[in-house]
Amino acid sequence: MSIVVTFAGRAPLPTAGSWYQIWSYRVQPSSPADLRPGQRIALALPADVDLRDPALFPGVPALEGAFIEADPGSGRQYAGRSVTGTGALTLSFVAPPTESDRDLLLVTRSPGQPWTVTPFATASGGPTGPVRVLTAPVPGPVRVGRPVGEFAGTLPYASELFGVYQPLPGWLGYSGAGRLAALRGPRPGPEAFAGPAARALESPELAALARFVGQDPPTEGILSPVGLVNLFRQYFFEFDTFLGAPAGHLWLSPGGMVELVETTTRRTLVERTASQSEETTRKSEETLTDQSDVADAVKESNANDTSLGATVSAGGSFAGVYHADASASFATKSTTGKSSELTHKHTRTQSSKVSSEIRRNFTTTFKTVTETTDTSSRRYVVQNTTDRLANYELRRKMRKVGVQVQHIGTRMSWQVFVNAPGRLLGLGELVDVVPAPDLTSLRKPEPPEPLTPILTTFTGTFPIQEHPDSTNAPHNDADWRRQDGFDRMWRGEEDEYIVADFDYGAIPPAPGYTLSTNPDFVQFVSAKNGHGTDAKFLVKYVIQRPDTGRFQVRADNVHFGGTSTITFTLQLRWEPPAVNPADVAYQAAMVQYGKDVAALQRKAYAAAVRDRTTLLSKVRPRPAEDLRKEERHSVFAHLLEQLRLFDPRDAHLEAELIRQIFDVDEMLYFVSPEFWRPGDLSAPAGPDSLGRYPVPPARWDGVEGDPLAGETVPTAYARTSSHNAPDAKAPEPAQEWRVDYLLTADSQPAPMGSSLGWLVQTDGDERRNEFLNSAWVKAVLPIRPGHELEALGWLTKAGVEGEAALGRPYAWQEGDPDEYRDQTIGRVLELLAAELAASNTSVPHTLAGEQVFETGFDPLAGGFRPALPYQVFDQWVEVLPTDQVVAVEVTYDPKTGQQL
Repeated sequence: MSIVVTFAGRAPLPTAGSWYQIWSYRVQPSSPADLRPGQRIALALPADVDLRDPALFPGVPALEGAFIEADPGSGRQYAGRSVTGTGALTLSFVAPPTESDRDLLLVTRSPGQPWTVTPFATASGGPTGPVRVLTAPVPGPVRVGRPVGEFAGTLPYASELFGVYQPLPGWLGYSGAGRLAALRGPRPGPEAFAGPAARALESPELAALARFVGQDPPTEGILSPVGLVNLFRQYFFEFDTFLGAPAGHLWLSPGGMVELVETTTRRTLVERTASQSEETTRKSEETLTDQSDVADAVKESNANDTSLGATVSAGGSFAGVYHADASASFATKSTTGKSSELTHKHTRTQSSKVSSEIRRNFTTTFKTVTETTDTSSRRYVVQNTTDRLANYELRRKMRKVGVQVQHIGTRMSWQVFVNAPGRLLGLGELVDVVPAPDLTSLRKPEPPEPLTPILTTFTGTFPIQEHPDSTNAPHNDADWRRQDGFDRMWRGEEDEYIVADFDYGAIPPAPGYTLSTNPDFVQFVSAKNGHGTDAKFLVKYVIQRPDTGRFQVRADNVHFGGTSTITFTLQLRWEPPAVNPADVAYQAAMVQYGKDVAALQRKAYAAAVRDRTTLLSKVRPRPAEDLRKEERHSVFAHLLEQLRLFDPRDAHLEAELIRQIFDVDEMLYFVSPEFWRPGDLSAPAGPDSLGRYPVPPARWDGVEGDPLAGETVPTAYARTSSHNAPDAKAPEPAQEWRVDYLLTADSQPAPMGSSLGWLVQTDGDERRNEFLNSAWVKAVLPIRPGHELEALGWLTKAGVEGEAALGRPYAWQEGDPDEYRDQTIGRVLELLAAELAASNTSVPHTLAGEQVFETGFDPLAGGFRPALPYQVFDQWVEVLPTDQVVAVEVTYDPKTGQQL
């Protein structure tokens, strides 16, 4: 007889959320000598089996006394226990639930002896041998946490609504097709789109449109005024948690203790996707999300995705709608299936993307310290109480989040084009008062004192001098008078004359001063003879050279008093120069002062522009919901303006009529790129190009009537600059001009569209800037549930969309209902509208769309199936990190270095 080993089965671990199970084997000895107390007995399993240490599961009776021991030399690991009696015993261990028939060995070991292989049988009376085949665990797939099937019934903790819009081609609406017809001639009036001729597309006014029907590439989806919005809801379920990859490692000597301080740093990531001309995609992982939950990250991604149609509703409408290709089939089953495929691609990519960003969202740094340096820090104390060296891995705790997508309904919608939708929206202007530059470092020149006339005293001598006509020497004690008609003086004697006129020169009191030309300004002061007494001295004055001070004294009557000279004193008036020399220097100094002031002002204003550029880039954008509401109001206002439903017009009635049929609160719109704007936008800039907002000149003085002139900035600055062209050659190199945008070393990255010359709203987001610069938008208004037929009837009226091409035959597609065969496009639209009206007002369908909130998670076999109306069709699992770290003790083989 020999030992018999049989598989006793496996049972779940009592630990909640564990995927592992307890495996048990019954060992029956044939005699008491087969098993002796004190021996150790174990099953030798292959090393690839993921056996868990029984010490990790305290309190489990089946695992008490069990052990796991690795034998790297044999490629086996031993799972067993110590023998305590002579009867049968059970060997138990923890392993994954996947099983298969495998070769097992039974080994025993006495104290102080090596392991010994013991022959055994798998059935009483069966053959014995050292190796037997038994049911045993196998490696199986790598799992983190429990299978998703075990979470059936889990309620979602978050959800997100979105949709996929598909135009329905065939119908040529007035708003789109009329625009196309205008390219070939005069635009037809609304009446040309009504009537039997328009339904068959036989009207002469619509002949230009007939050639666009059925062409390749198809344009009918663009011209059609109707389409379908398939609505989907994304659910997020909280599954279990598990330990992820190691984030750090430490070792402790016996009795050692270490205190760990964990510093968690959260990075903000934004993804920008730029498409190059060769249609490659370049992604810069600088910033996208600061969310730590996949549901919040998906919501944020939808809000920032400019490829979505934007919508706003106070009632919690869908966050975004993706635009799909036009559907050739009008059947709801076909459009739902096609929309589900697009939804599957987008949500899988989006969820995976934001999850990978979240995985990089936490950076954990461990520092070993000997004292507490920050009481607010998260601290861990790890102590080795054993007598051996202990190794610990610091592993991050991970979350497992389940995601499911369900189709929750189909809405028929009206699509219409609106031109220049952003023209009605105002911009936010940054108020930034620029102080005048500090000029205290400059000394302003003082103006010179004005020049005034100067009075000076002149003293000269008037001698008694014989005139050439005289024949006798003159008497100095006589009274001399001017002889009329002569330049001489006499005393009545015909032979005795003296000179009457003498020239004198006065020195100017200052450079540039000239003697007054008015002789009246020459004032007589005194006249003395040689004896010092007053002398008769009656004279006149003639100014000869004012610039040099030359004047002439012409005597009329003088008496020398017996002396030879008369000393006279005069007061002269000097006129200042026309140009003050000090003024010239002052003006030169003022010119230099002006240059210095201008230099300081230029530097101050350049610094202000730099600061403003930095401030503009750091302005926080307004809430996306508020921006979308404003855009929706603008689109709706443009829509009312171009409809003109009543004559005379009544905007209130038109708005109420549209609201009665269409769900305006859930209106969405797709923004056209700016390069669709009419005109040649590819022409290069020139020296006269300005850009949307060139840097304005500084205004240091207030502007009358505008107290904030020069103190606000509505958008980013633009500046026209040039550089040499690639083929530039001296001496006159060719220039290339561009309208550039400004940035600083401290400014945030410029918003999308800056290099394209877009008008950028300072507190707007990327979608707002696209809206402001778009040539047009395509507005999509969902029809209110139950009003589908009513809406079709209203749209076919002249003045709205008309009936063009509705009488043409419908091209039946595989999968379409049989009732669509041999019908016109208009009739198929009526059948579809009736079907949607019944479906969207059906209570069972409404309940089906809310069933997940009642019944919870329902595992989807295979993870994906083409969607049927109101079914869950997509499912996957995302793994997210937490900010929690767990220290796990590990051991390593000292020879191979591998973890055991």
